[in-house]
Amino acid sequence: MFFRKFALVLAALCVVAVGWALAPSSALAQAQQAGVVVDAKGVLEVKTFVDPGGMLTRQRAAAARAALDAKVANYSKLRKVSLNRLEQAIRDNQGNLTDEMRYLAGLLRVRYLFYYPETKDIVIAGPAEGWMTDLSGRVVGITTGRPVVQLQDLVVALRAFPPDGRRTPVIGCSIDPTEEGLANMQRFLRSVGVHATPADTGHIVEGLRTSLGYHTVSVQGVSPRTRFAQILVEADYRMKLIGIGLEQPPVRLVSYVERASPADVRRNAMERWYFVPDYQCLRVSEDRLAMELVGDGVKLIGEGELVTADGQRVGGKSNKASQAFVQSFTKSYPELAERSPVYAELRNLIDLSVAAAYIQEQGLYDKAGWRMELFGNEQAFPVETYNAPRQVATACNAVWKGNQLMTPVGGGVNIQPTEALKDTNLLRDENGSLSKARQEIKLNLAKGQWWWD
Repeated sequence: MFFRKFALVLAALCVVAVGWALAPSSALAQAQQAGVVVDAKGVLEVKTFVDPGGMLTRQRAAAARAALDAKVANYSKLRKVSLNRLEQAIRDNQGNLTDEMRYLAGLLRVRYLFYYPETKDIVIAGPAEGWMTDLSGRVVGITTGRPVVQLQDLVVALRAFPPDGRRTPVIGCSIDPTEEGLANMQRFLRSVGVHATPADTGHIVEGLRTSLGYHTVSVQGVSPRTRFAQILVEADYRMKLIGIGLEQPPVRLVSYVERASPADVRRNAMERWYFVPDYQCLRVSEDRLAMELVGDGVKLIGEGELVTADGQRVGGKSNKASQAFVQSFTKSYPELAERSPVYAELRNLIDLSVAAAYIQEQGLYDKAGWRMELFGNEQAFPVETYNAPRQVATACNAVWKGNQLMTPVGGGVNIQPTEALKDTNLLRDENGSLSKARQEIKLNLAKGQWWWD
């Protein structure tokens, strides 16, 4: 009897997400969204929300428009928010938040940070519009569908670079198989042998999933019990799903499994993909009273490792398929951020982290006399209110291709905000347009007013 030799090109990764939405650029066109619930033990359950024809989404948008004040609901190219005035407004309101405060008057992205010595205001500014809550619970612009920058995320970033001068060197997350799981996986793969056929696919996928078991989710630099942390983990997860072909992205890009070939992968290979900022994202004025966040700010990088028989991970070399995937993902990131909100949210978190580092680096807390006594106090202003993601089961995809077995994928998000502040990374305000933009903004604000167009 003739046995044709096959081998399974199989990708396995640890996956976790919180509240993702597969959204097109317009909130009104959303028909299906998905998300997960993180339970008290940190275990995740996937949820899918279907809105045939988008009727429910349109109803939500109409209700949101009716409920919002017309002034805040209108689209603004440049809405300004004074951070210290906002904190004072919340204190004056006995700590009670309005939706305008929670969602920073509808800011969609922080593009500028200005300091005004004459009034001691620290101001962030960017495009803004009215907001609604989509089916998955994400707060997005009514017409653009872009996620709104949230006060709780801003507070987390500010706490990473507080007035007392403490610095958080790295903010990020990692989702990794355990050493025991990798060792179990290696034993299982040896038991499979080299004579597997397509009929064995289900057995192999289930065996790999069972042997790897749960994976560890870790968060660095910020509390894992924050929304900020959950967005980091979600973005990491969604990217890996796309890489191994378990999620269809809303734009065309090259996935890992599309390019993987027998020459690229080895049985004990482990690919790792990381989101990192594009640190040349900051333009500053000559007097350092103005800064602008430019570009899309996010890159995907890859590296390879090898897994020993006892589950140890040692240095390796990233393969061509992995390199093609990370390059394609980075190139497509701007379009992805427009159509899949989690990537816009990751970019927003990077922007907030860099802005917070800049405030500290330039001594703006001291210059403004702002001690951040409310925002810096978890008891007075709680943001650590989410279940921390801790574990997630393996997810696998299997594709018959060639004669090699491709195994786990790891990685995460690694943000080092102070890297953007290094002189070699700073972009200069060569024609003075940034300084002019700061000077054109007037702060003739009424008592208690903290945002304006």
